[in-house]
Amino acid sequence: MKTLLLTAALAAGFAFSSHAQTPAAMHDAEAFQKGTFAGATADLAHYNAIYQLDSDDPKLIQQTLRNISNALADTRLKGKVTIELIAFGNGTTLYRKDQPYEAQLTALKQQGVILAQCLNTLKEKKISKDELLPLIAYVPSGNGELIIRQAQGWSLVHP
Repeated sequence: MKTLLLTAALAAGFAFSSHAQTPAAMHDAEAFQKGTFAGATADLAHYNAIYQLDSDDPKLIQQTLRNISNALADTRLKGKVTIELIAFGNGTTLYRKDQPYEAQLTALKQQGVILAQCLNTLKEKKISKDELLPLIAYVPSGNGELIIRQAQGWSLVHP
């Protein structure tokens, strides 16, 4: 009976969407049309984002760190966001003791950012944990971390 009703509703042109426009989204669209839009409304109780770094390019590293700082400073997200930074592949450069990022990473960690490093990369590149900053955590694989976090609903940011 339920199947018959659903089929009838679909045939009649009813749309069922898990992404129906929320009142906030409708308000944002109206504000945009009026020229008063000032960004998305943060109407959820909490947000989660994982930033992916797999490059040793100093400009990209700085951009990633700046992007995270900007997200933390966004007044809409204050007290409502958890951020993780996962480094793997060439991105491991970020966490090396011989690189100039320790002060920025310490500041991010003090703001609650989870700093994670892929263990697969360490094995593949023969990097010892002693070569890395002591303020980081380790995960079995960077790709696994991304897959799990996205399945948990985390937003992926890859500057």
